[in-house]
Amino acid sequence: MKRISLIAAAAALALSWGQAWAEPILKVGDQRGGSRALMEAAGVLKDLPYKIEWSEFPAAAPLLEALNAEAIDTGIVGDAPFTFAVASGAPIRAILATRAEQGGLAVLVRPDSPVQTFADLKGKRIGTGRGSVGHQLVLAALEDAKLAKSDVTLSFLLPADAKAALTSGSLDAWSTWEPYTSQLVLSGEARIVRDGQGITPGLGFQAAHIEAIGSKRAELEDFVRRLGKARVWESVNREAYAATWAKLIGLPKEIPLRWFAGANTRPVPIDAEVVSAEQRTIDLYVRNGLITKAIKAADVLDPSFNQAVLSGVQEAAAR
Repeated sequence: MKRISLIAAAAALALSWGQAWAEPILKVGDQRGGSRALMEAAGVLKDLPYKIEWSEFPAAAPLLEALNAEAIDTGIVGDAPFTFAVASGAPIRAILATRAEQGGLAVLVRPDSPVQTFADLKGKRIGTGRGSVGHQLVLAALEDAKLAKSDVTLSFLLPADAKAALTSGSLDAWSTWEPYTSQLVLSGEARIVRDGQGITPGLGFQAAHIEAIGSKRAELEDFVRRLGKARVWESVNREAYAATWAKLIGLPKEIPLRWFAGANTRPVPIDAEVVSAEQRTIDLYVRNGLITKAIKAADVLDPSFNQAVLSGVQEAAAR
């Protein structure tokens, strides 16, 4: 009996040691052709001191739902859906920021549509994702054109449904983002009547659950360092990245080439300028009643990962 107890104790001890030395896991949410494609193309996922479990989502909204539920630890999203999520009480923070030109964030119409400007959409139906960057663009474009929210009818749809509705004629316009914009423009299925240049800030965020920030900081710091490094690599290797992206996603290389060249996405520190830009998005949503409680951008942006991102940028620049 004593021997059995000793064996059981030894087994329990071995199990506890195994758990203590188990490989850490970082659960990362991604969108189609997002961080994973970029990081694999840049070769920055080698020799990871932890394991990444990737989950792909069709848009930011379901990714943020998973992040809120702690089904994932971190994920890449635009500033608009991030704002919508934190305003609803999601316990998440932005730990990395990117800037991009906004030509790929666009309101699309069919080629034969009589609509020539955004103002021509008065009285029309526009599809987009609720709380998405497409929704943000519509609100900003309405204000820019001095139109009221009631001047258009919004249909909240996931990208696949919105694309089908636009091409079939069920929608007059679709407010969307890349790679959908380049895909439809290059295929001749749609044309742009308004993009986000000058009216939206072009911010993207790597968001993380606050529990993961506390318990997986080392892994998150390493991840954003590698992601920052990959972003710099992409800026000088767009042909190579486009080829890898096209192969992974199964779309013609011309689509990512148009997207990447136009966006010029680059990592930026979460500084006063980023905080100010995010506050403008929050204020836009408050003015339009999309969120009812005003929040401070500085409270939901975490600059403590800036050094890790900068380290990755410096590593890439030194190569």
